Amino acid sequence: MDPTRRKLLKTGAAATAMAAAPRVFGQQPGQGGAAMSVYEKGPVRIHYEEAGSGFPLLLIAGGGLNSTIAGLTRGDPFNPIAEFKGEYRCIASDLRNANDGQSSGPLEIDRPWDAYTDDHIGLMDHLRIEKFMVMGFCIGGPFIWNLLRRAPDRIVAAVLAQPSGSRPEMRDLFYETNMKGWGPALTKRRPDITMETVDKFLTRMYRTNPDFVFTVTRDFVRKCQTPVLILPDDIPAHPYAVAMEAAMLAPKAEVSMFPWKEPKERIPLAVRQMRSFLRAHRPAPA
Repeated sequence: MDPTRRKLLKTGAAATAMAAAPRVFGQQPGQGGAAMSVYEKGPVRIHYEEAGSGFPLLLIAGGGLNSTIAGLTRGDPFNPIAEFKGEYRCIASDLRNANDGQSSGPLEIDRPWDAYTDDHIGLMDHLRIEKFMVMGFCIGGPFIWNLLRRAPDRIVAAVLAQPSGSRPEMRDLFYETNMKGWGPALTKRRPDITMETVDKFLTRMYRTNPDFVFTVTRDFVRKCQTPVLILPDDIPAHPYAVAMEAAMLAPKAEVSMFPWKEPKERIPLAVRQMRSFLRAHRPAPA
């Protein structure tokens, strides 16, 4: 073959490979970084990322209704993707309609918590993952309890770090915070959503059942057979009393030391406990 033609063919093949690489990478987790993809179902579009390999670990960031993947990676209180991707297939997503995220969808006024749980379960279905573990921060606590209610046979074990809950003396905390912050910012980005719709959504989410962990009852937690590790916090949005009550009620619950984030030298010890807990409940390879 003519040398010039051979060189052109090689150059063309290299360009084709480079063009295809992002799509291939997006479909293949565990390449040392985070594989970025989008899952769509009807009007819902969920941006998610994967990193590492091993048994699936769904990660839910804190940040309330502005929960995003960035909330995990900025390391407050630590970066769970960096900590666990060496042993697990870590999967994280931006919450639907988080203002700094890339996921979007309608506000389902009559079923706000279940709509978010639909997204979490739908993502795992999309990835063809049947059994998985889950670790959640802040709002991840109520989400995890709802996942355990909706898909108890699929979740092997769960870690609830600084879970949010309802304080009797501050029943409207989450409603008011989101009406001032999340809602106005959302309506600026989404002219199809009004503050009246936001009010109805948040009322259903935080005022219809403004007690305990929002998504399940104490009786459900009392009967839950999934192993859970709870790491309490004690700020207005993360009440220590609620976290400890859940830990006392759940028959297969473990609890961390408290406080576990302060001084910061304690955080590695808490991460070590999480790692031991997950390893203890991780299914053996088939």
